[in-house]
Amino acid sequence: MKKHIKIYLATAVLLVGFTVQGTAQSKRNTKDKTVTTTVAKRTTTSKNTAASNTANNKRISSSKVTYKTPKKKVVAVRNVPRRTVVNHNGQQYYYANNKYYTQSRGSYIVIAPKVGFRVKTLPINYKRVRHQNHDYYNAQGVFYVYLNGEYEVVDPEIGTVVYELPDDYEKVVLDGQTYYEYSNILYEKVQIDGTRAYEVVGVIEME
Repeated sequence: MKKHIKIYLATAVLLVGFTVQGTAQSKRNTKDKTVTTTVAKRTTTSKNTAASNTANNKRISSSKVTYKTPKKKVVAVRNVPRRTVVNHNGQQYYYANNKYYTQSRGSYIVIAPKVGFRVKTLPINYKRVRHQNHDYYNAQGVFYVYLNGEYEVVDPEIGTVVYELPDDYEKVVLDGQTYYEYSNILYEKVQIDGTRAYEVVGVIEME
């Protein structure tokens, strides 16, 4: 009888051991698949480590950035018909044609609203952008979040991805690497599932 009990216990121990080993192996395989999928989805066009260095330092001094064109692009018009006036921190913004303008020397210049700017209604043709459980609303290269019944302009988090930039974006050079800038937000061109996209890698601080 004792001999039968010993055999039964030994068999049970072996079965438990195989079960634990199989479960652990299954978990390892699942993790490996996840990592592989993530790597396959996103690739970068960078040829050096400038992007990773930039991503570790969200705030980038404007003195370290060189614009490829001598002067930043300026879009100006004579008139802004059917405009809506929005005041923010003592500055007047004029909204029309899905763009914001400021008045200067008799002309209206297209500008991006500054961080903290708030509106009740988003510009048309905005796109929802989700990053790390945060919802952004991107309209003409400007990021908004919904806060207390209004939409507030914010700087996006590092790693946020968009699939297009406004037409008047700028190309800039940082540490010998070319990036894309709009409204002081720095992007790197990436490929996601074979589609071109732009990933936020930093915010330029004007000096």
